[in-house]
Amino acid sequence: MIVNFSIQNFGSIKDKQTLSFEADKSTHLEEHYVFEATGGIRLLKLALIYGANASGKTTILKALDFLRNIVLEPAKKKTDPIEFTPFLFDSQTPKQNSIISIEFIQNEVRYIYDVEFNNHAILQEELTFFNPNKATVFKRTTDVANQFTHITFGSKIRKDKIFEKNLESNTLWNNTVLGGFLKTNIELKELKEVTDWFKDYLKRVIYTQTDLQAYVTERIEKTEIEKELVLNILRKADFNISDILIQEEERDIPDGFLEFIEKQLKTPDEKISELKNKGKITSVKLEFEHTVNQVTYPLPFELESQGTQRYYGFSGLLSLLITNSVVFPIDELEASLHPELYLHFLLSFLINAKKSQIIATTHNREILNNRDIFRNDVIWFTDKSETCATELYSLSDFDSSIVRDTSNIFNAYKLGKLGGTPNLGDYYIDISNEKN
Repeated sequence: MIVNFSIQNFGSIKDKQTLSFEADKSTHLEEHYVFEATGGIRLLKLALIYGANASGKTTILKALDFLRNIVLEPAKKKTDPIEFTPFLFDSQTPKQNSIISIEFIQNEVRYIYDVEFNNHAILQEELTFFNPNKATVFKRTTDVANQFTHITFGSKIRKDKIFEKNLESNTLWNNTVLGGFLKTNIELKELKEVTDWFKDYLKRVIYTQTDLQAYVTERIEKTEIEKELVLNILRKADFNISDILIQEEERDIPDGFLEFIEKQLKTPDEKISELKNKGKITSVKLEFEHTVNQVTYPLPFELESQGTQRYYGFSGLLSLLITNSVVFPIDELEASLHPELYLHFLLSFLINAKKSQIIATTHNREILNNRDIFRNDVIWFTDKSETCATELYSLSDFDSSIVRDTSNIFNAYKLGKLGGTPNLGDYYIDISNEKN
């Protein structure tokens, strides 16, 4: 579970901004929103980020995804750049390092992971844990001139010199130590626990263009998602779907397909070789069976409405959130969903999930109109400072003079009292070059 997450000099974020899942002292809706983690920490299941377009909401999710990538997908060559953009609306920040920190809990142990980097190298890195007191797992520094990594371990970590040398040799100057560990045929409990957390708990960002249909269908086929649970979720959301029909079909590889997935999608070499040897690709035909007046009718997935297609994907996500312990970052949660369906998804998650989390950007303001369904500490806002930098803050940060228990948050947000809204001009557009 994520405890908190900090970002500095990344995209539209200039100064350090922190999003926290730690619950405040309020007991409002605690049964559904809050769970107790190691050390008595009260963690929230949900964080909803509101803000104007281009205010930095998605940047927060991208930074989380970036951190996951530099851990699980280490660069293969020293010459590979670390692909990200620092804050550009300042003469100094493009020359300065960027920092991302995350605090999380894995198997009842609390970890803090900090990484400092630029476009060429991972410059500093540190992993600490509480067992029960705070202790160092490792610290890493980089000799930039010689492109060499140096790693030191804490006194409580059992390892030998061979382990250290192997890990250093596999940790390129543009790799994290955790990424280097994944390339090394060695074992260390603490490093495995942390890399497992990034792999199993922290999921990729779900964008509006993410192919959720393929993601969910593949996992239903592999029985990682229970089809009956997805069907149950769809029925409760008032979709008239009685069955999900999945059929695999093999066909010849189209011209240019291998070149495309190799260069554009950066598909691993072993997967490319496997496809070349097979000479065919497997496509999946997906249909939903609808029962009308006791007669069943199969309908191809592509003929379903956008809302049905989107919620099929969300039903798969919801099944994973309920049956596992995972976190899904979701961009524009309300996309293609009716406001009632949006709310139904969130409440189904909050009531049924135990130790999963969602961090989502949204423009849906209706939830703010009903204090019976939200807590102040799950609502976050992004706003742009005078220097066009993203500022991130929580509704619970406002004092009682602005936000009271009886305040209408929806109206306060609409009126701009909480920030996070666009500063729009009038509707008149001057066409100076208008022709007679």
